[in-house]
Amino acid sequence: MLTENQTLEIEVPRDRKGTFEPVIVPKYEKRIPLFNNQIISLYASGMTTRDIKAHLEKIYGIEVSPELISRVTDAVMEEVREWQTRQLDSSYPIVYLDALRVNGRTDGKTCNKALYTALGVNFQGKKEVLGFWIADNEGAKFWMNVLNELKNRGVEDILIACTDGLTGFPDAIRAVYPKTRIQLCIVHMVRNSTKFVSYKDLKAICADLKEIYTAPSDKAGREALEVFGTKWNARYPMIYKSWSTHWEDLNEFFNYPPEIRKAIYTTNAIESLNFQLRKVTKNRSSFPNDDAILKIMYLAIRNASGKWTMPIRDWGMALNQFAIYFGDRVPFN
Repeated sequence: MLTENQTLEIEVPRDRKGTFEPVIVPKYEKRIPLFNNQIISLYASGMTTRDIKAHLEKIYGIEVSPELISRVTDAVMEEVREWQTRQLDSSYPIVYLDALRVNGRTDGKTCNKALYTALGVNFQGKKEVLGFWIADNEGAKFWMNVLNELKNRGVEDILIACTDGLTGFPDAIRAVYPKTRIQLCIVHMVRNSTKFVSYKDLKAICADLKEIYTAPSDKAGREALEVFGTKWNARYPMIYKSWSTHWEDLNEFFNYPPEIRKAIYTTNAIESLNFQLRKVTKNRSSFPNDDAILKIMYLAIRNASGKWTMPIRDWGMALNQFAIYFGDRVPFN
């Protein structure tokens, strides 16, 4: 029997009818559950199978095979599938939708895959990962499939959806949830706008863009955008064009007081989650299959969500504002 820091032998009581069932160490197990949990914990922190093997040998003097470690972590997949199909709340005030890139293998070839993530804020103000999905590419069509799955799992209404600027994404959301208000992420817009800006102009452009998204009203924001265009169109015409084209989905937050603006102003909530997910993938050049991605992402999400014990800041005031703006769509219990 392998324990935390030694190998020992145990004698399992036997009875004539074979009905005795050990409780602490199940039948035929060679590792106590605590040892399995340590392997899973190391795996969840981003360590590769070979890293875990070397760590156990160095710390505990126990030699385990990579295949054994894989079997221990594979046991998580049943929990992952149950989590992916669980029933969700009927309504969420805010849902953040985003995707990040992960290197995986398909038919023996390494390829860049999209990991879609839906992060909700429930009516208690607490964050909750609604699900994650893997696809070869990020696209509005696949996002529509994600939204339909959320609906099939019980989500009947979303008040505000916060997204990046993917083409066709707002239309996909409205096709599934026609009453949902769309807010494109301001941070994504600024990041995309300054991608090809000369370094000497970067500080001035960011300052002028800030005048747009910190304006007190939609009208003032639009006026600031026109001033920006007059100043910068000769050198960077695509910035004004992009903001003007997306304005109807960018200006949603102008309709709300500061308490709600803080929550929907940016997808920082999901960006923070993505940062945690990237931490566990940075040591791996690629994953052997989609199940390997699902395992480590689920464990990373489980670790991150364990820290989400408090509602987001000023949630009580924000909830009162939601009740005013959305009426009966906000539950009272």
